[in-house]
Amino acid sequence: MGTAFVFFQPGVTQSAQAALEDSPKVILDEAWQLVNRHYVDGTFNQKDWQATRQSLLSQQYVSRQHAYSALRQALAELDDPYTRFMSPNEFKALTTQTSGQLSGIGIRLEQSPKTNTVTIVKLLPNGPALQAGLKVGDRILAIDGKRTNIMDLKTVSSLIRGESDTTVKLQVSRAGRARPFDLDIKRAVIQLPTVHTKVKQEGSNRVGYIRLLEFSAHASEQMRAAIKELEAQNVDGFVLDLRGNPGGLLNASIEIAEMWLNRGFIVHTVDRQGKKDDIIAHPTALSERPLVVLVDEDSASSSEILTGALQDNHRAKVIGTSTFGKALVQSVHQLSDGSGIAITVAQYFTPKGTDISQKGITPDILVKLTPEQSQELYSDPSSFATFNDPQYMQAIRSLQQSIHSSERQPQRSVAVPRQPATAANHF
Repeated sequence: MGTAFVFFQPGVTQSAQAALEDSPKVILDEAWQLVNRHYVDGTFNQKDWQATRQSLLSQQYVSRQHAYSALRQALAELDDPYTRFMSPNEFKALTTQTSGQLSGIGIRLEQSPKTNTVTIVKLLPNGPALQAGLKVGDRILAIDGKRTNIMDLKTVSSLIRGESDTTVKLQVSRAGRARPFDLDIKRAVIQLPTVHTKVKQEGSNRVGYIRLLEFSAHASEQMRAAIKELEAQNVDGFVLDLRGNPGGLLNASIEIAEMWLNRGFIVHTVDRQGKKDDIIAHPTALSERPLVVLVDEDSASSSEILTGALQDNHRAKVIGTSTFGKALVQSVHQLSDGSGIAITVAQYFTPKGTDISQKGITPDILVKLTPEQSQELYSDPSSFATFNDPQYMQAIRSLQQSIHSSERQPQRSVAVPRQPATAANHF
């Protein structure tokens, strides 16, 4: 659940690559060395980490999977679920998620549980599928000659995805056309939308609603474009919805915080040597209009960094339920066989120095959903930010109060750094 990530790329030497062919112990030692150098707890949860290395390297492994299992067991001794080993497939999935892009044709599919029919339910803007003329409601009958009605949706998706500039052949059925037709579509690298916006008329006020799904590599540029677009449409205030956002890249949370703050601390981080980095906002805010932030128990890590910065600097009212409570930062390293390891390297505190571990950020206004309300809301995403969304309706009431107050006096950022901050440019 939720992570603030910092990524590092590997340096794979020819000698290490050659050694991989002889023994998976090379990977075990790579992983051990990284944890030994970077892990936030210098006592390694009171474990003898040197003895752990000896144990890992003294064993004989019948396969790479056997070695992976031993490494996972060793990391479990740290009692830290966020420091974890990832197989090559797991590491690739993580990097794809945080990159905010994929290589494919830009469609979202659903499969009927009764007939196994695969139907297009969404087309990404400017994606190859849209440009090729596919439409919502089209049914995909075959992929490169393979019938989809004998596959599950995961297999269908894997066949459609592929390297950019390669071609996939789809057989398509469309309402109103007597016969299926074939389309050859060239795959491309597609940026996934992680920011969704609406302008909503709430009483006499125009509200810019922004929902941020995760802190991917493209989240900052998408958020910047969203704020500018809504400002150009003369909204009176903003609702920033971080509900269900599990986190992502640390840099993205800092960059987005600076889009709302002109001054003040964003976050404090502390490493295992006790070195403290105070990250402060520069005068780069894109809007000073009133802002409300929506959070819930699934708003985690980078979501909490952003929420804490806006709340502690009195830039936004926070509404919803207490957040997840993950106050740790991980660095992610690729190992030389394509696997990876995430290592907890620092703890973070909100601008006021609050440790949110295990307890999360407490909203300014607590609005809990009943089980029935929660089920209704999350079973129908279109009900978010409507009259059927009690947390959003409270956000509108609070935002309207702030809008009316701001109309009576000039708006300004009120937080001032309490002490000189050190530069933090290593993220």
